[in-house]
Amino acid sequence: MSPSPSLAPQARAAGLSRFGQQLLPVLYQHRLVATSQLHRLLTPHTRRPVYLLRQLGRLRAMGLTESTDRRTGRMGRCEQLWYITPLGCEIVEAGGEVTARSYRISPRAAASRLQEHTLAVVETGLAFTEWAERLGDECGALDWEPELAHRVRDGDSRLGDDAFLVPDAVLRYTRATGDGRRQLLTFFLEIDRSTMQVAKLGRKLGAYARYASYIPQPSGRRQQVGTREAWRERYPAFPRLLIVLSGASERVLRRRTEDLRALASANSLVAQGSRLRAGITTAELLGRYGPFAPVVTPVLGDAEPTDILLADAR
Repeated sequence: MSPSPSLAPQARAAGLSRFGQQLLPVLYQHRLVATSQLHRLLTPHTRRPVYLLRQLGRLRAMGLTESTDRRTGRMGRCEQLWYITPLGCEIVEAGGEVTARSYRISPRAAASRLQEHTLAVVETGLAFTEWAERLGDECGALDWEPELAHRVRDGDSRLGDDAFLVPDAVLRYTRATGDGRRQLLTFFLEIDRSTMQVAKLGRKLGAYARYASYIPQPSGRRQQVGTREAWRERYPAFPRLLIVLSGASERVLRRRTEDLRALASANSLVAQGSRLRAGITTAELLGRYGPFAPVVTPVLGDAEPTDILLADAR
């Protein structure tokens, strides 16, 4: 990933290296990333992240990044998790390379239980980037964006859980089809580490189906009727939904898949007439076999595994 020309003036003013210019937008967009994940994402050609750690240390000395520790495994191995500081955010936002966000991760949030879910979202994006490299496709470090809000209800109030649909991430993937053409694919990602009640995840399926047909209605006294779905302003086609399960045994994940399929079939909004194409996989299957292997169980219809295209999901 080459540094963005728009970031270069601000980066040079701050004394950033070219690699530092790559790092800051990644940390800004993904909020919290483990050293091992940054290594796979930005320096996969090196055996050990020596240069990466040197650059991260330099950014921290400049007040642009910080880190917190995470202990993993039975031996309590410690790994650093990196995030951007408010000063680092100012530099990235001045460059205009990524979508500006008001959210700022704090040291407390970085060390909280939220870190596991944030890292799981990054891990899912990494699976796509690594397989894109193997397959000759395109999916880079900034090709997935976490928590983009999509309005699914009219009204002036911004309050209420049902007013907005917020996927864990929106991912864009460009596939080489083999005949010289390129296919742009967009996905809503929902990451479930087996900590959410299946019923709640099932209700979110209904929110996706509602967004697929949501037509905003103009406010005001005159009775006007909108005719264009809201998603058409953001996407060339309605994104596929991919639910990625982890955090439990294969037997438990299989049962969660079955329960989700049952809930979807019982939800008339999801099952009837929706554009929604949705599938369920596991982080382990996606990482091991890749997105174009039969690793996805459709939410509706035949349970025969397919790939992320979900061509026959309806």
